[in-house]
Amino acid sequence: MSGVAIVTGGTRGIGKAISARLKGDGYTVAAIYGGNDEAAKACADELGIAVYRCDVSDPEGCAETVSRIEAEHGPVAVLVNNAGITRDGMFHKMSADQWRAVLSTNLDSAFNMTRPVIDGMRERGFGRIVSISSINGQKGQLGQVNYSAAKAGLIGFTRALAMETARKGITVNAIAPGYVETDMTSQMKPEVLQSIVAGIPVGRMGKPEEIAHAVSYLVSEHAGFVTGAVLTANGGQYVAA
Repeated sequence: MSGVAIVTGGTRGIGKAISARLKGDGYTVAAIYGGNDEAAKACADELGIAVYRCDVSDPEGCAETVSRIEAEHGPVAVLVNNAGITRDGMFHKMSADQWRAVLSTNLDSAFNMTRPVIDGMRERGFGRIVSISSINGQKGQLGQVNYSAAKAGLIGFTRALAMETARKGITVNAIAPGYVETDMTSQMKPEVLQSIVAGIPVGRMGKPEEIAHAVSYLVSEHAGFVTGAVLTANGGQYVAA
């Protein structure tokens, strides 16, 4: 495959694995990051991709970044909405800032990034949009009302937009990973990680590359009949109806 692929949160963790896989698939990858310049430079040097600093919660900034990417590399064929943060806390102690930060970065960003690319995809009659949701957007999680709400919102976003764009050659899908080996999970207490793994039927956490493989399929020509789908990748920890 060829064309331009944008990956938000694309320089670390799952996002970096997605960027690497799409680069390997033949795409010109533009990875968007939020603020870690050192990690972004290291990723760009390692993978040989372009990186762009952008606050994905800012609609004007997103539109400007998309315009810059298209001016420098060409029309966007693939968009992966992967950017996400956590601001965990029990709801009765959760502040409005904790709520807004997570909803803005994890959910509003899907609108902010998709809106600037959707018209071009419709005009060209082709597009692939994949949003990275979460097992906790499907089943909920203690201490993550904000995160679970945002990730569940991505599923609704995916299903509705898929209906609107299907006849324009644009597929819109989501992946709901379970617990994956990333910097975020590595910071958890060992006993907490052990209890999590004990509840995963396959007996381990996922690898970022496994999520990247799923993205690779969903954006490929082989997945033209797959749209509005939510692919669970959680080792059997939660089986959605």
